[in-house]
This record gives sequence, C-alpha cells and structure tokens, in this order.
Amino acid sequence: MPMSLRCRLPLLILLAALTMGHSSPTQTPAKAPASAPLPFSAEDVGIDEKLGQRAAIDLALKDEDGKTVPLRALIEKPTILTLIYFRCTDLCPLLLHGVVDVLNRTQSEPGKDFQVITVSIDPRDTPEIAAEKRTGYLREITRPFPPTAWRFLTADAATTKALADSVGFKFKRQGEEFIHAAAIILLSPTGDVTRYMYGTTYLPADLQMAVQEAARSEARPTINTWLKVCFSYDPVARTYVLSFTKIGATITLLGAAIFLIVLVRGGRRRNRQAEERS
Repeated sequence: MPMSLRCRLPLLILLAALTMGHSSPTQTPAKAPASAPLPFSAEDVGIDEKLGQRAAIDLALKDEDGKTVPLRALIEKPTILTLIYFRCTDLCPLLLHGVVDVLNRTQSEPGKDFQVITVSIDPRDTPEIAAEKRTGYLREITRPFPPTAWRFLTADAATTKALADSVGFKFKRQGEEFIHAAAIILLSPTGDVTRYMYGTTYLPADLQMAVQEAARSEARPTINTWLKVCFSYDPVARTYVLSFTKIGATITLLGAAIFLIVLVRGGRRRNRQAEERS
C-alpha cells in the first residue's frame, strides 16, 4: 500500500465513523403526526439529578384526611418519594405497581427502615382521591405493612412544582394529562436526595442498598448518565426508549478507534522491524 494512502486511511475511517451516527443533511427528517403536535421539547421533561441537595421539605401539603402537614414532619427516616398524578391511567399505575412489587420482596422493614411518600403533581387531585388510592395500593401489599409507612399527599400547583423542581423532576401538563418520567427518588432522614431509581420495576437488593445509603445520607451516582447517552425520552409514550442511532454511532466510533490503534501500532512495529534489518 502506498505510504500516502496508508497515512490517510485512519483519518478517512474516523471521518466515516463520525458521519454514520448522524443524519445526512439531504435526508428528509421523519415528520411528527400533524394531529398531535407537542408544545414543548423533550428537554422539558425527565430528570435533572440533584444528588446531595436538600429537597423542599418545608413545603406544606394535604394528607389523606385533608389536614395540612409540613413535609418535614413526615420525613423521619429514609423515604421513597414518588411524584405521579392520580388520574393517570398508564405510566403512574405501572410505577406504583412496581413499588408495590418491590415492597413485597424487600427485606427492609417498612415503617422502621424506610417509608414511602407519594405526591400528586395534579392540583385537581383531592385528599379524598389520595385516600382512595392509598387504600387500593395498600391492599396489594402481601406482607405486614403499617398504613403510616405509605402516605399519599396533594397540594396546589405551585407547591408541587416547587417540590418537583427541588428534586429535579421535570414535567409538563398537556391537556388533561401530565408528561413526565418514571422514577423513584430516595431521600435521607434530613431530606437530602441520595438516589434515583429509573423505570417502573425495581430490584429488591437495589432498593435495600438505596435505603441503607439514604440512612447514612450517602448520595450515590445512578445510571442517569447511561440513560442520557443510550436512551431518549419519548414524551408521547412517556418513557425512555432505546436509541439505536446513538448506540450504533457509539459502537462505530469505538470500532474505528480500536482499528486506528491497531493500525498505528502495526505501522510502528513494521517500522522498527525495517530499522532493525537495515
């Protein structure tokens, strides 16, 4: 192979790899359904992690009996915080059923080692609805579980928005519904954010470890960085979806880098052998 071509080959391969993960300027982008335009971007929803920061626990909310209670008065131990809305018929029930499932299987003792607080982000939800939802989900728990270990709270829009902002939970209202991510948030007994667990299913061992970390006020990194790299948030489906374009681009770049390293090392080895022979 001519020396000039050999020197340019790695550069050409790397340039080709960089362009494979992106759409060509001449390609026609996929058109969104004309009947359902989104009034916001994907950056408006999701999670902006606030690890180690204090949640807005001085806010006052309504409990299931309609009594005003400061959030600080309820957070006495490691707390699993869920932000949902009670009128939701898809993602929120999936998340809460996932919470029920992991609560049934974890070895940590509810009411002693941890507690759960669910807050509605919908100002239309009432304490009566909260009490009904609480009763329904408590019925699904098959282990001894004190009712005070899971609270369902409501508040006005400004209060729930302030709480959501303090823990990095970004959501948007669209018509009668809310667009948001699926995650549970671990708080320490002093209200500091210590862990995010994404999705609607959770491993008992992961939850138990997260509860223990929260008890020690230890903020641990989560897989959020991986989600940002290899997942895209779909505001229509209200979930994280696997981005094959990003994964393909990443694999291609890694492959090109490995090929480049092998090629350079091979060239150096051949040069040394040539020098030794001369």
